[in-house]
Amino acid sequence: MTKTFFSATFVWLFCIGVNTAKAQALIDFETGAVSTGYNDVRIPGNNGTLFSLKNDLVSKTGLFYRIRLNYTVGSRHTFSLLYAPLETRSKGRVPFDIIFQTVDFKANTDVTGDYKFNSYRLTYRYDLVKRPRIEFGLGFTAKIRDARIALSSGDLTEEKVNVGFVPIINFRLLWNIDDTFGLLFEGDALAAPQGRAEDVQLAATYTLTERFTIRAGYRILEGGADNDAVYTFSLFHYAAVGLTYSFGNSIH
Repeated sequence: MTKTFFSATFVWLFCIGVNTAKAQALIDFETGAVSTGYNDVRIPGNNGTLFSLKNDLVSKTGLFYRIRLNYTVGSRHTFSLLYAPLETRSKGRVPFDIIFQTVDFKANTDVTGDYKFNSYRLTYRYDLVKRPRIEFGLGFTAKIRDARIALSSGDLTEEKVNVGFVPIINFRLLWNIDDTFGLLFEGDALAAPQGRAEDVQLAATYTLTERFTIRAGYRILEGGADNDAVYTFSLFHYAAVGLTYSFGNSIH
């Protein structure tokens, strides 16, 4: 249902973005390497065993990708859709029992941990500043998370699945150093008593042509929740490169 909704919205925005006067659509593809900074889990949150998918079990650096569609109208109003999947796997032997959900994984046995945090986001942002050298905008992101944490050992398998809605503040700051090079600082972030979420990137940009722009930089994804049902906080580091292709009319 979630994928169908976002796919339909993606196609709709793409079509009107290409055909509407004084509007511009762009497709952005990002990829690179992602590594785990920390990934601490306790499920249930009130009486499960606290363990790390980074330190107690070992996770490796992997590849990632993201796809975003932007539709900007009237030069200042931007709507965007983002699909950002993330899955990691950790393996190892833990020198203590792990109570995870309703299953007790015994100490010193081979355990595999799977972590998934796929993100679907619909964003609206308004550019408060729109100048040749500086652009700055603030907005709102409606995020749907598709999360899963699973442990397996021999014949034992247990998982915690969660699909939910998270409202987040969106921001974007672009400094065009000259007509070719720029510096981009953008992301989604919000903190509340129930938890927090940050997805922020700092990157250098380079304009290849009127249609193509590339970038390279660092992204951080961090956050989690702490309640009776679940305790989970994670941090991921991204070494990212991106390519943007613009459609439709140029807007200034």
